[in-house]
Amino acid sequence: MATSDDEHLAPVINLFGDRSGAKQTETTTTDPSPEESELLHPAAVEPNTSDFTAASAVSPGAIESPAGVDPPESVDTPSQVETPAPLRALPTMASFGSPPAQTKAERRQARDGFSEISRVSMRALARRGMSSDEMTQFLGTREFETTEIDDEIERLEGSGLLDDAALAETLAKTLRDRKGLGASAIRAELRRRKIDQEHISAVLDVEQDEEQERATEIALKRAPQLRSLDSVTAKRRLTGFLMRKGYSGSIVSAAVAAALAPNSRESSGGPTFR
Repeated sequence: MATSDDEHLAPVINLFGDRSGAKQTETTTTDPSPEESELLHPAAVEPNTSDFTAASAVSPGAIESPAGVDPPESVDTPSQVETPAPLRALPTMASFGSPPAQTKAERRQARDGFSEISRVSMRALARRGMSSDEMTQFLGTREFETTEIDDEIERLEGSGLLDDAALAETLAKTLRDRKGLGASAIRAELRRRKIDQEHISAVLDVEQDEEQERATEIALKRAPQLRSLDSVTAKRRLTGFLMRKGYSGSIVSAAVAAALAPNSRESSGGPTFR
């Protein structure tokens, strides 16, 4: 029995589908319906503005999400967005326990150990000696507190820088020896310097003979300047001079009589009054 060549050929597998079937499908495609045209071409359909207006009036929270679908997270508006915190300045060396700024007076006290009131009082004592009452009054004019002044006076008295007894003795000696003042004038000066009466009495408690001797010596030195005057005028002027020196009346009378006596300086060529 004879066989044809087709029986020995391998079967052909169509890898790309049936082209003839595709052509047939293409040829059988019909024009879309009007409803399909609206879906394919939405621009051709006029929008219903009333629907958009109604939809815009509905708040976002009122729109219900489909079942099984989580609603989208709300988007923060610009006013709800968190403002970033301002940048903080980096710490400096001053922030790590630096001491507070000191005043000029505090820096001086830290340097030499003396407070401002002590410095003021020391400068005053360097100019001249002062009594305790004088120093108190002086510091009061510099607007220090009362407690500060009291503490400073106590410190100065404790260290011997304020000593009314020594000051009274020094002043009395200076007034007596250099200026030739008597007890009354010295007493008035010590009172003016605000020294206590007990210290004044202690330095003026001198012998009467010593006071008389000093007054007579001063009168004898003054008498030569009065030689051109008559005895009455000379006596009046010499008496006034000694009285202004602070000598008492009895001491002045004895000193004037000794200085203006006719024979007081005959041996040394003393003055002769008319």
